[in-house]
Amino acid sequence: MIGTTRRSFLKTIGAGAAAAAGAMLASRLGAASAGKKHPNILVIMADDLGYGDLSCYGAKAFKTPHIDALATGGLKFTNGYCSASTCTPTRFSFLTGKYAFRQSGTGIAPPNATAIIKPGVETVGSMLKRAGYATGVVGKWHLGLGAKPGPDWNGLLKPGPLEIGFDYCYLLPTTNDRVPSVYVENHRVENLDPKDPLWVGRKKPSPDHPTGVTERKKLKMDWSRGHNHTVHNGIGRIGYFTGGTKARWRDEDLGDQWVAKSVKWIEKHKDGPFFLFFSSHDIHVPRMPHERFHGKTPLGFRGDAIVELDWCVGELMKTLKRLKLDKNTLVVFCSDNGPVLDDGYKDGAVTKLGDHKPAGICRGGKYSTWEGGTRTPFITYWPGKIAPGVSEKFVSTIDLANSFSALAGQKPTGDALPDSMNVIDALLGEKGAAGRDHIVEQGGGIALRVGDWKLLKNRRRRKRKGKPAPKDSGSHQLYNLRTDPGEKKNVIAENPEIATRLIKRLTGIIAAKKTRP
Repeated sequence: MIGTTRRSFLKTIGAGAAAAAGAMLASRLGAASAGKKHPNILVIMADDLGYGDLSCYGAKAFKTPHIDALATGGLKFTNGYCSASTCTPTRFSFLTGKYAFRQSGTGIAPPNATAIIKPGVETVGSMLKRAGYATGVVGKWHLGLGAKPGPDWNGLLKPGPLEIGFDYCYLLPTTNDRVPSVYVENHRVENLDPKDPLWVGRKKPSPDHPTGVTERKKLKMDWSRGHNHTVHNGIGRIGYFTGGTKARWRDEDLGDQWVAKSVKWIEKHKDGPFFLFFSSHDIHVPRMPHERFHGKTPLGFRGDAIVELDWCVGELMKTLKRLKLDKNTLVVFCSDNGPVLDDGYKDGAVTKLGDHKPAGICRGGKYSTWEGGTRTPFITYWPGKIAPGVSEKFVSTIDLANSFSALAGQKPTGDALPDSMNVIDALLGEKGAAGRDHIVEQGGGIALRVGDWKLLKNRRRRKRKGKPAPKDSGSHQLYNLRTDPGEKKNVIAENPEIATRLIKRLTGIIAAKKTRP
């Protein structure tokens, strides 16, 4: 077949260009053949998981044996980061290789957000698809769906993942604390009855619409702030929705559903190569793990949700082993941002915390620019390819796009993946691998880490209602993370030259259109 195709092609273009065309076609056919040798890639991204939330990273209150097995059998990073301390910007940067602060509208997406990543933008999915990969995403999306004026929940939800490089998606469209509480498969809400249309809005659809305020005494999980709009599954949410009764999910079943869909997809693409983005939601509020995990830890539902996440990882790894794919699959485990305890619900995360330290040695957590906001568990695993160990190299989720592309023989050009560095050697633990030489952390402000030094720039705030801006508005702080990993002492006054150098570099990074070579 290949020989026939080659002869027909050469005859069509003429003998004068035969040699060059033959070489070109051979190269393409060779690349297609070589594509079969590319490893499968599985990214497991946790949600709101802190640096100290796993037993392999020091947690004592419970065990996470399946994730621990990845850490002991692979490479555990002590300087692994996500690019921002909230979910939407980190996920945007992971897929596009672009710092979220470079594009407006990449803050925490509301329920009716339209697609933040537009068709035509290069993503890790499109790069790997070009290399012959089957590409899928299962789990939390939170990057918007559809076009203006808003998502067509009763029709085609496009553009979405399928327009930016994914062949398949099965999604939690926003977050589990935001409406609508339905699954989206490819371009449509799953199991939606046309006779019971879905409506999503910012205001109550009617004066008597039940909410977390009017139904508070009946809720199975009370809210502490903000999560008191439409009630679904006995829990108040952010935003309002009606209809879609048959399409609605139950919080307790989300983890099982992500695993079931992922296993089915992996089985379908077992001949590979494939790239699966397993986008967990487990630790995000409202924390309501399946009943079989209730009470598994002394930390309440937050601890139980971490144990459920660990179970999910175990099921995925069992599938790879059962299909004999484990030795040809690069697994990356990471988180979209650091931990938070009270994030709007009274779920015992605070009252049952005990001695557990979700951020470990780090200060702060979700929403902050402290280390706890973006420094998270980060593990790479590939039996026979990655030697077990611990790495202090700097790596970030924003670099996965370029690194995976390099592994698949692809290279970004032009404006593609503008801030994603190729650190594949560091991810694989190769000798002499350098990793990143700096880390940018986006949170309440923005920070730059270079070596042991971290410069933190507070967000510049405007006056509000005649009140002056906070005293720390736009100010800088400097910390030595080698001697002060908890960022307790600001040493900018004692190190003006270092501060000046880092301020200049951070200013240049922010102003630049891209930072990758």
